[in-house]
Amino acid sequence: MALVVICGQPCSGKSTAALLLAESLKESDLNPPVKIIDETSLHLDRNQSYANMIVEKNVRGVLRSEVDRSLNKDSIIIVDSLNNIKGYRYELWCLARAAGTRYCVVYCDVEEDYCRKWNEERREREEVGYNDKIFDDLVRRFEKPDSRNRWDSPLFELWPSRDGIEKTSTAIVDAVLYLTKRVDSKTRDVKVLQPTIATQGARFSEANSLYEMDKATQEVANAIVEAQSLAMGGNVNGLSLGPDIPTISLSRTVALPELRRIRRTFIKLTGQSSLSGAPPPSDANSTKRMFVDYLNRELGSG
Repeated sequence: MALVVICGQPCSGKSTAALLLAESLKESDLNPPVKIIDETSLHLDRNQSYANMIVEKNVRGVLRSEVDRSLNKDSIIIVDSLNNIKGYRYELWCLARAAGTRYCVVYCDVEEDYCRKWNEERREREEVGYNDKIFDDLVRRFEKPDSRNRWDSPLFELWPSRDGIEKTSTAIVDAVLYLTKRVDSKTRDVKVLQPTIATQGARFSEANSLYEMDKATQEVANAIVEAQSLAMGGNVNGLSLGPDIPTISLSRTVALPELRRIRRTFIKLTGQSSLSGAPPPSDANSTKRMFVDYLNRELGSG
């Protein structure tokens, strides 16, 4: 139904805005299902998530993946994170367009001094806050939203240090009206993004890749289970699945539950990497090669 991106400096009131927006939406006549996606909901530590650029990129990938899985025609998804990079907001906008939903940005515009003060007060209360080095880095790299950009529009602005944040705040009220207004052929002030052939093809390609990855890794797992059964408890060494695939050499017998867990972890890691780096393997043999390499590293006999 809609994707809402909460944007702002660290400790600018974003989580408060997200909660109040969610409550207001649930109290509206439409009463849509609302889901908030943030680092906490994914069990990600605030400081560790932004300790360096590589980790931060991976965290954005995890958040983006969760948004992609959650978007549908019936729910409103609120992304309560820094969303401080305009390129990343563009990626989220593309997800909304591919899903054919509404999209908007809620921006908490707060001066740096107030954010720094609120961060220090959190730490004094022994609540979760940013350490000074990470805070300074995030403030420095923040890219302010601009309503002239498609991915920053429509833009609803809050000024928490000046006006506070309430359900009656103009930005909250306007955002609720925008997100819950019924749309028909005569509606002009609410834009529902429409998927393009390119975005539809990309989503199909991603789903197809995941299917092929699941199928290929299952074939490897089945081969290991069968080989272990034939070895009657002995180690599996030199198991070949094809001329272009490394041989499997395990240092011990691997129980089926552990093999399933390793397989799930491999699929998850490969999917996350594709969000911010190389695409996932496109064919069965490539997947098997990668999965066998992963198994040999995790369980190999050296």
